Amino acid sequence: MGELDLLNLSKTVLVSATLVSMPILVAVGAVGLVVSLVQALTQVQEQSLSFVPKLLAGVGTVLALGSWMLTVLTDLAVMLLGSLGTPS
Repeated sequence: MGELDLLNLSKTVLVSATLVSMPILVAVGAVGLVVSLVQALTQVQEQSLSFVPKLLAGVGTVLALGSWMLTVLTDLAVMLLGSLGTPS
């Protein structure tokens, strides 16, 4: 496997990891922002009030998009395993 092949594989892995993790990060970040604004407006600073909604947003996102994430990661694994057998 040449340097260019390794570089392309690394790029593909990083893009796939970003693509799969981004919906979770966006959902948790948006919920965290809304909860922080509500806490600032109401002056309630309870840690569990910020943790539980973010946890539920993360779990809900994984439940909603889990099959798509699994498909992306499975396609990546098949591509990586398929490239192991090819000589450079």
